[in-house]
Amino acid sequence: MQLYDDKLSGNHGCQIHPKLRDIFRSTDCCFQEKPKPEANEKVDVRRYEVLCETTRVEGFDLGIFVAGKWHFAKSSSTLHFNILMAILPVSICKIIIYMLVFIESQVDGQNIDQELNVTFISDAITKGAVCLDGTPGGYFFNKGFGDGINSWMIYLPGGAWCNSTEACLKRSQLSPLGSNKNVPAKGLVTFKSQNKTANPDFYNWNFVEILYCDGASFMADVEAVNPQTKLHLRGRRIFTSVIEELMSTQGMSNAENALLVGNSAGGLATILNCDRFNSFLPGACRVKCISDSGFFIRAEHLRGAQDDTTYYFRDIVLFHELAQFLPELCTQRLAPELCFFPENAVNDIQTPLFLLNSDFNQYQISKRVAPNLPNEVGWYNCTTGFSEISSCTENQQHIIKDFQTTFLKTLEKLDDNPSRGLFIVSCYAHDFIYKRPYWQGTPTLQNKSIQQAVGDWYFERSSVLLIDTQNIYPINCNVTV
Repeated sequence: MQLYDDKLSGNHGCQIHPKLRDIFRSTDCCFQEKPKPEANEKVDVRRYEVLCETTRVEGFDLGIFVAGKWHFAKSSSTLHFNILMAILPVSICKIIIYMLVFIESQVDGQNIDQELNVTFISDAITKGAVCLDGTPGGYFFNKGFGDGINSWMIYLPGGAWCNSTEACLKRSQLSPLGSNKNVPAKGLVTFKSQNKTANPDFYNWNFVEILYCDGASFMADVEAVNPQTKLHLRGRRIFTSVIEELMSTQGMSNAENALLVGNSAGGLATILNCDRFNSFLPGACRVKCISDSGFFIRAEHLRGAQDDTTYYFRDIVLFHELAQFLPELCTQRLAPELCFFPENAVNDIQTPLFLLNSDFNQYQISKRVAPNLPNEVGWYNCTTGFSEISSCTENQQHIIKDFQTTFLKTLEKLDDNPSRGLFIVSCYAHDFIYKRPYWQGTPTLQNKSIQQAVGDWYFERSSVLLIDTQNIYPINCNVTV
């Protein structure tokens, strides 16, 4: 394909195609004349240098055709472009530029968001590693490269829970929350991305997302199947089977760095499975866990309102028969349903844990909290999002504020573990890491974005114990940057 354009050629009439122009402009490139010709030049030419000061353009070879000869400049993961362009006088100046795109598995920082197709667990039916409806458990896998070949990120997505036969039957008809019948491809964005700019610390790691289709935060393993409902409660077995398969077939047994990360119900799963995950990798140098929006609290003393999370969690624990799988040090002193609350389990976790959360957790406030007064109308509508909060009554706004106070008091009860990380914001939000604006944009604490805080904590570049103490009312962090 011939690539022509005259927008970057100044007064010299030489032509460069818009596609190349867009790349150069997006990478802070400019054209700069070299005033003197080389001493050994045999033709009268003007030389220009394309200077790209700050950015890589990975995976490209740029070919410049001048005076019957091709000149190539190979891009690199660590080198900036320096492309010398020999430009003939205006009367004969026509430059044909070809861009040859090479997609290589080892290229640093592939900048195209990829999509992954599901991999079903081998012999999942035989192993019993199945979803609520009996379909095979599955996962998405993207192989690492370069110096990330022995580093692993395992992601547990959220999706709430089911706490009864009726609720789990309904959930079993939904893909992927309770069934893997029709699993769409999954994109790689934010913390999953192979774009080094978007994800500088983990872009070349092995990435695995385990499909959440059990409704109990990957914790249940009930052998018996009710012949009438045919519900399978096997999330724990799915988690185990995926890890074992990765270790035996994909090289995870050689892991040097590993990170278990989850959001919402998956964030709770990350907390409850953190030490167990570590136990699979005794030879790894660094194993840590990140819970995003999984620190659900037992807000039982809200003024003028009640939080039904305790009853809801009790039903989940009982229905899925989780008592034997909850942290033992916790169940030795507390009722099993109370050990489903992170506040009662975190202190017993030995593996380094990072808590990313809002103290105005939108999900818990809008779904689990309710005013005491039966005639208190409009609560659900006014708590669905930040823009609706202004329509809450004064009493309802007091309840929201009281939730923050209760959350921070709950957090204060945790012990001072030097390996723990905290990033507690006051956004009226739930889930952060997989949303583009939140990952590298707002919110920030002490000028750190979530992406920077996570990387600093994991690689121990600095401690991260950040709590927003400035905002006593919810703030809007849903701003695209």
